[in-house]
Amino acid sequence: MRKTKLTILMLLAVIAPLLAQTSDIPASDIPTSDISTPNMQAPVHADSTAHNHRAAEPTAGEWRPDPLRAVWMGLIIPGYGQIYNRSYWKLPIVYGGLMGCAYAISWTNGRYESYKEAYRDISTDTELSTDPTRSYNAVLPNGYTIASMGGRTTYTRYLQNQQNSARRFRDISIVATVVVYALSLIDAYVDAQLFDFDISEDLSVGITPEVYHDPLLDNRRSTQLNLAIRF
Repeated sequence: MRKTKLTILMLLAVIAPLLAQTSDIPASDIPTSDISTPNMQAPVHADSTAHNHRAAEPTAGEWRPDPLRAVWMGLIIPGYGQIYNRSYWKLPIVYGGLMGCAYAISWTNGRYESYKEAYRDISTDTELSTDPTRSYNAVLPNGYTIASMGGRTTYTRYLQNQQNSARRFRDISIVATVVVYALSLIDAYVDAQLFDFDISEDLSVGITPEVYHDPLLDNRRSTQLNLAIRF
């Protein structure tokens, strides 16, 4: 019995260091080719897809525009919201639209004032003046006279219609200016909000035909199109 115990103790003394060395081997050094895991797949995290499509978070020190500040700066100076967002290519569109509207206001308002003065003068003058600089003579179309326009009554009505038409187009130009200005502010706000928006490369649209069987109607068949949007 003593010999048996001594033999067991000697075996343990030899095996213990070997076991200790085996336990110290890192997992990366263990060959994976000898490990067979049939019908097993790598685990998929539930939030991996959401992470791929999530907007990129700004890192520390990275510049990001403030939407409200972009709107306030655009209110103070037209187009300054686009400058703040660093969308310089939009400046020709903003300033071109505002300058076009300003020119339309100026031109239509000038016509309105001219026809307004001509209508007032022709309505108050007891006798028509032959002075070409007189307001109602100055707005005559080229080659026409008051007589060729149908006389004083007809020409007076023509001046009134032209006055109303010019005033209407002037008002439309003012409304268009306000709309262009408001659109520039909306663009500055939306552009700042979507500054770091991440558009995934997995975005795709698929349309596939399919035959549908309705079991409630004697298994009748019908064709349909399936639209699948992946994002």
